[in-house]
Amino acid sequence: MKITKNPSTALYPCPVVLVTSVAANERPNIITLAWVGTVCSDPPVIGIGIRPERHSYKLVKNSGEFVVNVPNADILKEVDQCGVVSGRDVDKFSDTGLTPTPAENMKAPLILECPVNIECTVMNEIPVGAHHLFLGKIVSVHISQEFLNENNRIDFAKVAPLVFNQGEYWILKRKIGCCGFSKKKT
Repeated sequence: MKITKNPSTALYPCPVVLVTSVAANERPNIITLAWVGTVCSDPPVIGIGIRPERHSYKLVKNSGEFVVNVPNADILKEVDQCGVVSGRDVDKFSDTGLTPTPAENMKAPLILECPVNIECTVMNEIPVGAHHLFLGKIVSVHISQEFLNENNRIDFAKVAPLVFNQGEYWILKRKIGCCGFSKKKT
Protein backbone atom coordinates (compact mmCIF):
# COMPACT_ATOMS: atom_id res chain seq x y z
CA MET A 1 0.00 0.00 0.00
CA LYS A 2 1.20 3.53 -0.79
CA ILE A 3 0.23 6.85 0.71
CA THR A 4 -0.18 10.06 -1.28
CA LYS A 5 1.66 13.19 -0.20
CA ASN A 6 1.50 16.78 -1.38
CA PRO A 7 3.89 17.79 -4.18
CA SER A 8 7.42 18.18 -2.85
CA THR A 9 11.06 17.74 -3.79
CA ALA A 10 10.90 13.98 -3.33
CA LEU A 11 13.44 13.09 -6.03
CA TYR A 12 16.64 11.72 -4.57
CA PRO A 13 19.57 11.54 -4.50
CA CYS A 14 20.62 14.97 -5.75
CA PRO A 15 24.32 15.68 -6.35
CA VAL A 16 25.85 18.18 -3.94
CA VAL A 17 28.09 20.74 -5.65
CA LEU A 18 29.88 23.95 -4.87
CA VAL A 19 29.26 26.54 -7.58
CA THR A 20 31.79 29.35 -7.88
CA SER A 21 31.04 32.63 -9.56
CA VAL A 22 32.37 36.16 -9.74
CA ALA A 23 31.22 39.36 -11.42
CA ALA A 24 32.91 42.72 -12.05
CA ASN A 25 33.87 44.53 -8.83
CA GLU A 26 32.87 41.51 -6.70
CA ARG A 27 34.93 38.91 -4.88
CA PRO A 28 34.61 35.26 -5.94
CA ASN A 29 31.80 33.41 -4.18
CA ILE A 30 30.81 29.82 -3.45
CA ILE A 31 27.26 28.52 -3.13
CA THR A 32 26.29 24.98 -2.12
CA LEU A 33 23.62 23.57 -4.44
CA ALA A 34 21.73 20.32 -4.74
CA TRP A 35 19.33 21.50 -7.46
CA VAL A 36 21.77 20.59 -10.23
CA GLY A 37 22.04 18.02 -12.99
CA THR A 38 23.08 17.10 -16.51
CA VAL A 39 20.39 18.22 -18.94
CA CYS A 40 22.04 17.48 -22.32
CA SER A 41 24.94 15.42 -23.63
CA ASP A 42 25.44 17.07 -27.03
CA PRO A 43 26.41 19.76 -26.35
CA PRO A 44 27.18 18.88 -22.73
CA VAL A 45 24.98 21.10 -20.52
CA ILE A 46 24.46 21.33 -16.77
CA GLY A 47 21.43 22.97 -15.16
CA ILE A 48 21.68 24.72 -11.78
CA GLY A 49 18.76 26.17 -9.83
CA ILE A 50 19.41 29.34 -7.80
CA ARG A 51 16.91 31.57 -6.00
CA PRO A 52 17.04 35.17 -7.33
CA GLU A 53 17.53 36.57 -3.81
CA ARG A 54 20.80 34.64 -3.38
CA HIS A 55 24.07 36.53 -3.81
CA SER A 56 25.35 33.97 -6.35
CA TYR A 57 22.32 34.51 -8.57
CA LYS A 58 23.44 38.07 -9.33
CA LEU A 59 27.03 36.95 -9.92
CA VAL A 60 26.06 34.19 -12.38
CA LYS A 61 23.51 36.41 -14.15
CA ASN A 62 25.93 39.34 -14.53
CA SER A 63 29.00 37.28 -15.50
CA GLY A 64 27.34 34.69 -17.72
CA GLU A 65 29.52 31.93 -16.30
CA PHE A 66 30.00 29.58 -13.36
CA VAL A 67 32.09 26.62 -12.27
CA VAL A 68 30.50 23.46 -10.85
CA ASN A 69 32.95 22.01 -8.32
CA VAL A 70 32.21 18.43 -7.23
CA PRO A 71 33.23 17.93 -3.58
CA ASN A 72 33.66 14.78 -1.55
CA ALA A 73 33.28 13.95 2.14
CA ASP A 74 36.78 15.26 2.93
CA ILE A 75 35.36 18.79 2.85
CA LEU A 76 31.81 18.15 4.08
CA LYS A 77 32.02 20.80 6.83
CA GLU A 78 33.11 23.44 4.28
CA VAL A 79 30.38 22.33 1.86
CA ASP A 80 27.72 22.81 4.51
CA GLN A 81 29.24 26.11 5.67
CA CYS A 82 29.08 27.53 2.12
CA GLY A 83 25.36 26.78 2.10
CA VAL A 84 24.44 28.47 5.37
CA VAL A 85 26.21 31.85 5.12
CA SER A 86 25.80 34.56 2.48
CA GLY A 87 28.61 35.70 0.21
CA ARG A 88 27.24 39.22 0.62
CA ASP A 89 28.53 39.17 4.19
CA VAL A 90 31.34 36.59 4.20
CA ASP A 91 34.33 35.79 1.99
CA LYS A 92 33.62 32.07 1.81
CA PHE A 93 37.10 31.17 0.55
CA SER A 94 38.71 32.86 3.58
CA ASP A 95 35.98 31.62 5.93
CA THR A 96 36.33 27.95 4.92
CA GLY A 97 40.00 27.77 3.95
CA LEU A 98 39.09 26.39 0.51
CA THR A 99 41.64 27.25 -2.19
CA PRO A 100 40.60 29.27 -5.26
CA THR A 101 42.50 28.18 -8.37
CA PRO A 102 42.41 29.98 -11.72
CA ALA A 103 40.12 28.41 -14.32
CA GLU A 104 41.23 28.06 -17.94
CA ASN A 105 38.28 29.77 -19.63
CA MET A 106 36.53 31.96 -17.07
CA LYS A 107 37.03 34.39 -14.25
CA ALA A 108 35.20 32.24 -11.70
CA PRO A 109 37.79 30.10 -9.88
CA LEU A 110 38.01 26.35 -9.48
CA ILE A 111 38.14 24.94 -5.94
CA LEU A 112 41.40 23.01 -5.55
CA GLU A 113 40.01 20.64 -2.90
CA CYS A 114 37.22 19.40 -5.19
CA PRO A 115 38.13 16.30 -7.24
CA VAL A 116 36.20 17.53 -10.31
CA ASN A 117 35.65 21.08 -11.63
CA ILE A 118 33.40 21.89 -14.58
CA GLU A 119 33.60 25.29 -16.29
CA CYS A 120 30.30 26.47 -17.79
CA THR A 121 29.04 29.43 -19.79
CA VAL A 122 25.39 30.41 -19.37
CA MET A 123 23.29 29.49 -22.41
CA ASN A 124 19.91 30.38 -20.95
CA GLU A 125 18.07 31.34 -17.78
CA ILE A 126 14.58 30.02 -17.14
CA PRO A 127 12.40 31.24 -14.26
CA VAL A 128 10.67 28.13 -12.88
CA GLY A 129 9.21 29.38 -9.60
CA ALA A 130 11.21 30.05 -6.44
CA HIS A 131 14.39 29.21 -8.40
CA HIS A 132 15.73 30.23 -11.78
CA LEU A 133 17.34 27.49 -13.84
CA PHE A 134 20.65 28.44 -15.43
CA LEU A 135 21.66 26.19 -18.32
CA GLY A 136 25.43 26.11 -18.58
CA LYS A 137 27.31 24.78 -21.59
CA ILE A 138 30.34 22.83 -20.37
CA VAL A 139 33.52 24.30 -21.85
CA SER A 140 36.14 22.47 -19.79
CA VAL A 141 36.38 19.67 -17.20
CA HIS A 142 39.26 19.33 -14.71
CA ILE A 143 39.88 16.12 -12.72
CA SER A 144 42.49 15.65 -10.01
CA GLN A 145 44.79 12.84 -11.18
CA GLU A 146 44.52 10.87 -7.93
CA PHE A 147 40.81 10.35 -8.67
CA LEU A 148 41.33 8.77 -12.10
CA ASN A 149 41.26 5.03 -12.78
CA GLU A 150 43.60 3.08 -15.09
CA ASN A 151 41.45 4.15 -18.10
CA ASN A 152 41.83 7.86 -17.22
CA ARG A 153 38.16 8.05 -16.19
CA ILE A 154 36.77 9.26 -12.86
CA ASP A 155 37.06 6.57 -10.18
CA PHE A 156 33.78 7.18 -8.36
CA ALA A 157 34.72 4.91 -5.46
CA LYS A 158 37.77 7.11 -4.80
CA VAL A 159 35.80 10.34 -5.19
CA ALA A 160 32.86 9.08 -3.08
CA PRO A 161 30.67 11.97 -4.29
CA LEU A 162 28.25 13.66 -1.92
CA VAL A 163 24.53 13.52 -2.49
CA PHE A 164 21.63 15.28 -0.80
CA ASN A 165 18.63 13.27 0.35
CA GLN A 166 15.89 15.55 1.66
CA GLY A 167 18.05 17.45 4.15
CA GLU A 168 20.75 14.80 4.68
CA TYR A 169 24.22 14.45 3.16
CA TRP A 170 25.19 10.95 1.95
CA ILE A 171 28.08 9.54 -0.08
CA LEU A 172 28.08 7.15 -3.03
CA LYS A 173 30.86 4.57 -3.06
CA ARG A 174 29.91 1.29 -4.71
CA LYS A 175 29.06 0.32 -8.29
CA ILE A 176 26.25 -2.23 -8.59
CA GLY A 177 25.92 -2.44 -12.38
CA CYS A 178 26.53 -0.74 -15.72
CA CYS A 179 24.08 0.80 -18.14
CA GLY A 180 22.72 -1.93 -20.42
CA PHE A 181 23.65 -4.86 -18.16
CA SER A 182 20.08 -6.18 -18.29
CA LYS A 183 20.30 -6.84 -22.02
CA LYS A 184 23.16 -8.98 -23.20
CA LYS A 185 24.99 -7.27 -26.04
CA THR A 186 25.55 -9.37 -29.14
